Amino acid sequence: MISEYGEPEVLKTGELPVPEVGPGQILVRTAGSAVNPVDLEVRSGSARNNVSVPFPMVLGWDLSGDVAAVGTEVEDFTPGDRVVAMSAQMGTGVGTHAEYVALPAAIAARAPRTAGLPEAAALPLAGLTAAQALERLSPQPGQSLVVTGAVGSVGGYAVQLAVLRGLDVVAHVREQDREQAEALGARRVVTGAGPGLDADLLLDTAGEPASVAHVRDGGRAVSIVPTRPPVAERGISVAMSFVEQDGAGLAVLSDLVDQEKLTLRVGGRYGFDEAASAHRRLAAGGSRGKLLILP
Repeated sequence: MISEYGEPEVLKTGELPVPEVGPGQILVRTAGSAVNPVDLEVRSGSARNNVSVPFPMVLGWDLSGDVAAVGTEVEDFTPGDRVVAMSAQMGTGVGTHAEYVALPAAIAARAPRTAGLPEAAALPLAGLTAAQALERLSPQPGQSLVVTGAVGSVGGYAVQLAVLRGLDVVAHVREQDREQAEALGARRVVTGAGPGLDADLLLDTAGEPASVAHVRDGGRAVSIVPTRPPVAERGISVAMSFVEQDGAGLAVLSDLVDQEKLTLRVGGRYGFDEAASAHRRLAAGGSRGKLLILP
């Protein structure tokens, strides 16, 4: 948790009371969480205008664990159930880098049965971000889709989900990531600036506004990076996609993992007392999977 904004060193471990579970809530005994770019923004203070959470502030959006207790009005979960959830910490104040987390049952889903519970924390935010951004594009089977950052945490899920929807996926990655992009299901891989592709759709997960050049006239583009959105041109529609809490959507993703249609991708594991190292590694770039924070 943090008691002030600043560099990774402001991250400290500490003790807070186990949260009480209210009506419609579940109390989760944490097995894993993960570090996301939004955590770096909150910790540094660059997102302070969008945060209304007092200090000391617990960070974290991703959560996996088992249900320790349920509140009244909860019918879908019982103690002992393995669950995953995404909590929008910036708005709700419910961070997940804690041993116990109380949150609405409606934003949780059963964890994949075929994955380790700590590893399941790699799914919620990145998986929902990819699924919701893809839905925003309203793709039709057979259409061509360029995914930037296609081996990143969000991009890797986006490629897999797009393939499942019958799209012709082109991965935009660095040369050293070509094989990994192909393994995720991309039909074609482009590196660097590359030639225009005349694709129907663009999903920009890497903040590369120039990638709109790959889209045909009148096509559609969606970005998840608000600081570097593509510029609408040539009749191309451009939209932003911001991830939302969604227990039902997360349940769908969890089922896809169990069906071996979606692969969880973990890039590293850190203890609570190593959170600063995880923040530094994420900020350095190049992670090819989620950096987990484990109690």
